[in-house]
Amino acid sequence: MAERTNEQWVSALRQRGPERDQALEELRAVLERGLFFYLRGDRSDMRDRPDDEIRQMAQDFAQDALLRILDNLDSFRGESRFMTWAAKIATRVAISELRRLRWRNVSLDYLTAGGETLPSLSGLAVTPDTGPQPERQAEREEVLRIIDHAFAEVLTERQRLALTAYMVDGVNVEEIARRLGSNRNAVYKVVHDARVKLKHYLREQGLTLEYILDLFASM
Repeated sequence: MAERTNEQWVSALRQRGPERDQALEELRAVLERGLFFYLRGDRSDMRDRPDDEIRQMAQDFAQDALLRILDNLDSFRGESRFMTWAAKIATRVAISELRRLRWRNVSLDYLTAGGETLPSLSGLAVTPDTGPQPERQAEREEVLRIIDHAFAEVLTERQRLALTAYMVDGVNVEEIARRLGSNRNAVYKVVHDARVKLKHYLREQGLTLEYILDLFASM
């Protein structure tokens, strides 16, 4: 793999077609390898797990990191090497996912949009015995209505299927590509575009990340 400059990385990832696909594959391979050794490191809680399990985790984390990188490409200012910046994002993804997996029985599921996190539809059910005050419950129901509308009307069917499978149901990219009759790089693009579109729509409705997190914080 030839060494790319910061400008070459950013330019290639913004292209469409073979050049972008090649850059994505190169970046995925580097991140996956780095994550494998990170998870296998002496200070990692994962170091005693089988290699096959670590390798699968590295693949999953690398795929998520690629989407985060594409979402935040405009924020890269070139103050460090592109690969250093990308590796930091991949490491944060790994740490976040490991923490989520460790506490999955007591924490909310999350839907990520443009590097931010929004509560997912599947994690927002409230039982009558533990529900909030009527006014707050009404606010929550209205937010869920807006999110439901966004999924049904704002996203294309392909975007909705891919985003729901990837971010809500936890289906891996290869399986989504198989279901859609597509390929992995095309799935990255569909999911990325869907998350950006969803985030923009919610902003147009006056819904900020801070407001949504605060609204559901007591659940």
